[in-house]
Amino acid sequence: MERDVPIPVTVLTGFLGAGKTTVLNHVLRAAHGQRIAVIENEFGAAGIDNELLEQPQGEEIVEMNNGCLCCTVRGDLVRILGRLHERRALGEIRFDRVLIETTGLADPAPVAQTFFIEDSIREHYRLDAIVTVVDARHAHLQLSLHGEAQEQVAFADRLLISKSDLVDEPTVAALRGRLASMNPRATQHLVRHGYIDLDEILDIHGFQLDEALRLDPQFLADASHHHDDAVSSWVYRSTQPFDLGKLEGCLALLTGTFGTQLMRYKGVLYVVNDDRRLYFQGVQAMYGGTPGRPWTPDDERASTLVFIGRDMPWGLVQDLVAACHQDVETVA
Repeated sequence: MERDVPIPVTVLTGFLGAGKTTVLNHVLRAAHGQRIAVIENEFGAAGIDNELLEQPQGEEIVEMNNGCLCCTVRGDLVRILGRLHERRALGEIRFDRVLIETTGLADPAPVAQTFFIEDSIREHYRLDAIVTVVDARHAHLQLSLHGEAQEQVAFADRLLISKSDLVDEPTVAALRGRLASMNPRATQHLVRHGYIDLDEILDIHGFQLDEALRLDPQFLADASHHHDDAVSSWVYRSTQPFDLGKLEGCLALLTGTFGTQLMRYKGVLYVVNDDRRLYFQGVQAMYGGTPGRPWTPDDERASTLVFIGRDMPWGLVQDLVAACHQDVETVA
């Protein structure tokens, strides 16, 4: 039987494109000898992060993609955690801890509230820490423009600074100073390709309720959270293969035209003359792809691209992306 002690939970957060999934993959690959239940949340109608996750130890992966974890699906989080505990108690699954990866637009405060104001959750789970990934390349602008990015830093118990190799040392030093002024309590760590000593982020007993109440006196009273209505997501699906040259030209046009309005895009692509999936991710004008799993004879070869932006003309984006196939098709 599993030990009847609260299960530790780590909330992994960070703004769009910061590198949360890369950190999560590092945790899943590491030789820690533990089984982890992962709860994935994405902002949009289609989730692809489950596709991007590596699962070498057979972890339990639960994906929630019908809204932001801190808003409309908060009740789903309670139900999923409850069901995971029930299945664990019955011996159907085994896991030693839970790791929740939030959408890049999540305010972590309402997520943390769940572990204090829901009796059934408080009985079986313990919020161990909020770990926030910060993109060194884009953080200064994101922190200036987006309240969610500020909230993610303010509530962090650990700050993981990613992509520091893409900027110079004075930029990193300035970011460190800014983060320290926003949250002097959280320790900062530079991460490369998601690598972090797991002792720095797991079982650290970092989340302190009195500190949360100091940051937000209404922490236990106000569970409301609303996104800027100007921020929206759009999903593109197709069974026709992409011409990578055309798609790169399209993205160059989009990022050059809309700049910071096009905040994040990622996808799993079906590409001409390639028997493997292409995992594709981008933040503003930076993007790249890595080869993924081979297509099998039983797979439907198809692409799914998810875009997140502010005040974006998605109809125009649709027309441009649809023109990037080997054979142009109308979006389904």
